[in-house]
Amino acid sequence: MSDSNAESSVKPLMQAVRQEEFGGPEVLRITTVPRPRPDIGEVLVRVHAAGVNPTDWKHRAGRRFLGDPPYTLGWDVSGVVEEVGLGVTLHKPGDEVYGMLPYPYGAGSHAEYVTAPARALVPKPAALSHVQAGALPLVGLTAWQSLVDTAGISAGDRVLIHAAAGGVGHAAVQIAKARGAYVIGTASAAKHSFVQNLGADEMVDYREVDFTEAVKGADVVLDTIGGEYQLRSLQSLRPGGVLVSTLPRPAEGLWDRAAELGVRAELILVEADQAGMQALTQLVNEGRLKAEVSDTFPLTQVARAHEAGETGRTTGKLVLTMV
Repeated sequence: MSDSNAESSVKPLMQAVRQEEFGGPEVLRITTVPRPRPDIGEVLVRVHAAGVNPTDWKHRAGRRFLGDPPYTLGWDVSGVVEEVGLGVTLHKPGDEVYGMLPYPYGAGSHAEYVTAPARALVPKPAALSHVQAGALPLVGLTAWQSLVDTAGISAGDRVLIHAAAGGVGHAAVQIAKARGAYVIGTASAAKHSFVQNLGADEMVDYREVDFTEAVKGADVVLDTIGGEYQLRSLQSLRPGGVLVSTLPRPAEGLWDRAAELGVRAELILVEADQAGMQALTQLVNEGRLKAEVSDTFPLTQVARAHEAGETGRTTGKLVLTMV
């Protein structure tokens, strides 16, 4: 084999976070792996930033959908298009893009490069840095698909948002306000001012107050906690109201209790969604939506990012940076 042929047969490499087994943050390893190539309808993105979400550490510990390792986690992505696959017209090399990889089986953004369906990504707003853009897609789409697509909120609706200072919660507060809703958030007292600055009209300190007593007659409740919160949240709804939970497993008796109270309960898993990303981008450009970044970590410190997230005390989002 000639030297030129030998060089052409060498696949480009990249750094990626990999795990070979389930466990704590210590199972995450920075590994050198072949750089992917975009297939038909895909783009290759050089990742600049990628959010870290609860679903990442839950998958790492073995409690979600991907089956057994090895794999690379990460669904949020913001970066620059490096290469496009056959048939792609929406993006060109050099374009700045952001979005969410298909959930759950499209994971892989905790790496220097990742491939994605072209229509999972949209142009990154100029007003956002890559860190800010990398924080927004999964939580923004979860909030949008819960409140707008599923619950159909409109101006004047009373919306209760649990964990309103968290990733999904803080995006949901802003989206609900942009739709003209009256927003009530639950959070610890120390986080009330943060959520109110995002637009919440009323706050409930869940450590001191039973939200089922404090909030009655809500049109919509967004639950990001699950378990008994699903059942308790039904009590805060008006007849005909809707509970949307981002935890996909129903509490025991949820459907029967919802029927007894004359309310609707829905369990949602976020989907990659070009139209949803375009809607989020419009809100960003109008100055009505931003992602609060609590902390950033270089890719080599991914274990620290997981440790910080698992404390449950994060306000907003955690983000990995690759460049």
